Amino acid sequence: MKKKIFSVLKYILFLAIGGVLLWLAFSGEDINKSLAEIKNADYTWIALAVIAMVLSHIVRAMRWNQLLDTLNIKTKTHTTFYAVMIGYFVNNAVPRLGEITRCGVLARHHKVPLNSVIGTVIAERAFDTLTMLIILIITILSQLNFLGNFIFEHILSQFSNHTSVLFIITGGFLVICLFLIFLYRLFLPKFRKLKLFNKLLDIIKGFWEGIKTIKKIKHKNLFLFYSLLMWGLYTFTIYLCFSSISVTKHLTFIDALTVMAIGSIGTLVPTPGGIGAYQYFVSLALFALYAIEKNTAFAFANLVYFTQWLMINIVGGISWVILFLSDRQKTEIKT
Repeated sequence: MKKKIFSVLKYILFLAIGGVLLWLAFSGEDINKSLAEIKNADYTWIALAVIAMVLSHIVRAMRWNQLLDTLNIKTKTHTTFYAVMIGYFVNNAVPRLGEITRCGVLARHHKVPLNSVIGTVIAERAFDTLTMLIILIITILSQLNFLGNFIFEHILSQFSNHTSVLFIITGGFLVICLFLIFLYRLFLPKFRKLKLFNKLLDIIKGFWEGIKTIKKIKHKNLFLFYSLLMWGLYTFTIYLCFSSISVTKHLTFIDALTVMAIGSIGTLVPTPGGIGAYQYFVSLALFALYAIEKNTAFAFANLVYFTQWLMINIVGGISWVILFLSDRQKTEIKT
């Protein structure tokens, strides 16, 4: 019962964070103007953007297959794609749960260990985080003068006014980490006698096996190519959406890369489906970097977000039904 209450409270908190960020993104603006921008958008470009979105998820599925192959898990691209879309579908409701769900769906479908499959997703996400950081660094370095003012005025300035608070938080975090390490070393012999502790170690070992899969990939160049293609399609999605609104039509592919990179920061905030966080960062980038009017910037951010949200819900829902029927058919054949 306590776990359920905690889960509900955590969900409400994440949803509240998204609501606050959404409010910050649109505070003091005219919602009717933003709605008019969305209504008057050219949805031919949006339809093309949806195709690019779906292709990016197919590429992600193909890349995940490479990681699964190192564990001798043979799966077809369409099955992995269904699992990926189900994961995004769940993330739209409960943040971070989608990663575990897509692993569970695939593990159940192929009757393979869940821990190892989760490890491949951890490896995938670690690689994606590293890639995102590299993209951010390259974007900043290639537009240093342009982005320098944005970083200092809109991000670092927020911390410079609260330096003492930042030091206290950092110091407190380090003290807690050191204390936990001390407890671990002090009670390690006792922990080893506990079944729960040994089970936890087995889970960690399973995760580690998954993480090591990147080293075992047979075709590393292909893995890298899939990664670059996937991020390229993410950027191309933003670029296509630029053409849907007259005010953003002049923006280039490099501008799309910048907006995509900054918008990706929003996905790190644990809100359902990234709602609020994504709109906040994308609209901030468009307004602060490219002098796009706030109403239009907010309209664009919502147009991209809810187009993706709708696509994920439709394709993810269909994927869940297909895999459910497939699993049930397999069960009926065996019995």
